[in-house]
Amino acid sequence: MKLFFIALSIATTVCCWGLYGPILHWGQAEMQNSRLRPFMCVGIAYFAIAIVVPLILILAMGLERDAAWTAKGFTWSIMGGVLGAVGALGIIMAFNFGGSPWYVMPLVFGGAPVVNTLFTVWYQNRWSEVSPFFHAGLIMVVVGAATLFASAPRGKQPGPAIEKSGAEQSTPAPTTP
Repeated sequence: MKLFFIALSIATTVCCWGLYGPILHWGQAEMQNSRLRPFMCVGIAYFAIAIVVPLILILAMGLERDAAWTAKGFTWSIMGGVLGAVGALGIIMAFNFGGSPWYVMPLVFGGAPVVNTLFTVWYQNRWSEVSPFFHAGLIMVVVGAATLFASAPRGKQPGPAIEKSGAEQSTPAPTTP
């Protein structure tokens, strides 16, 4: 049963993070390509889900009675939150500078596990335990990300605007993000 909940949790994360980029990009487009407004919306969502819900679960349901706040745990967790927020801002800025979810998100989610893995191996000083197959897997991720970036659909660049007389003007077709 424990394995089922682990798999369900991973599947939920994969689905949510997989949808994060395109939906965030649509929100940014609807805000006239604002950089900071969508980022604030991400923060509001994080506040609701990461502050309000745990408070309810801790206070109303009595979860984590045996857990405690510690300075070290608080510091590491805040640092993780800062890195997550900076990463979210990085995604928004990549979209703002013309990046597309077609390649921004796969590059982010292809590159992030490589950084995670290398940092964890370095931090735990476990280089001697890493097999050549492990290195080959990381190299495949990097090659896959580079291939994806090189072959991702880019769309047509808009040409110069052509003025039309009143009778010739038509309503522009809606754009898809």
